[in-house]
Amino acid sequence: MAWWIPVLVIVILFLIAILASAIKILPEYMRIVVFRLGRLLGVKGPGIVFIIPIIDQVIRLDLRERVIDVPKQRVVTKDNVTIDVDAVIYFRIVDPDKAVVQVQRYDIATSLLAQTTLRDVLGEVDLDYLLANRDALNKKLQSILDAETDAWGIKVTKVTIRDVALPEQMLRALAKQAEAERERRSRVIMAQGELEASQKMMEAAKLYEEVPAAMRLRELQTLAEVAREKNLIVVPGGEMGLVAGLTQAMLKKKK
Repeated sequence: MAWWIPVLVIVILFLIAILASAIKILPEYMRIVVFRLGRLLGVKGPGIVFIIPIIDQVIRLDLRERVIDVPKQRVVTKDNVTIDVDAVIYFRIVDPDKAVVQVQRYDIATSLLAQTTLRDVLGEVDLDYLLANRDALNKKLQSILDAETDAWGIKVTKVTIRDVALPEQMLRALAKQAEAERERRSRVIMAQGELEASQKMMEAAKLYEEVPAAMRLRELQTLAEVAREKNLIVVPGGEMGLVAGLTQAMLKKKK
């Protein structure tokens, strides 16, 4: 066998390896940032991309939205209450070359910026406002982070405060406050009911005073309701008493 055959095989394999490394196939959500001899050449993709091996250096970036879990942060609110708060951040890359050139490890930088921003924003509000206005605080955090990360080519799409851990003493105080509030509401409702009942009774009294027959009808209705109890004997006064006495006498005579 000729000596040049192994050399030819090695050269062919080397050319195939070079050609394979020169062709990049990228899906729709991937981009590559190309540096040629250390200088930024641009962003390429998706589809088939050709590069010059050895001379070109590429960095792959995923443009899909991703999630960062912000660890619990110790926050002192405006009314001097110490709480532990964690959050979730949704972001994506909108400018791949900035995400590579302007910042080192954009994901870590975004996470650290979110932690400091979370402490700063929540430290400016009271605990009651924090518990009652999470949506407004989420939008404020998202706006601040989006503005800060714009120079890195990052778009913060959503921020969600996930959990607010309160001290045990504060939980007991909130429980007592809620119980007192419920007691206050129940007393207000009872007082309002008594006021409405007294007003209706005043209106009924005026009506009975103007129409005495209505008062008689009411007495008859009351007697009918009381008479349902078999063990009770009702002896009304006045004319009603006379009628009732005659009725009782007739019943006894029949017996």
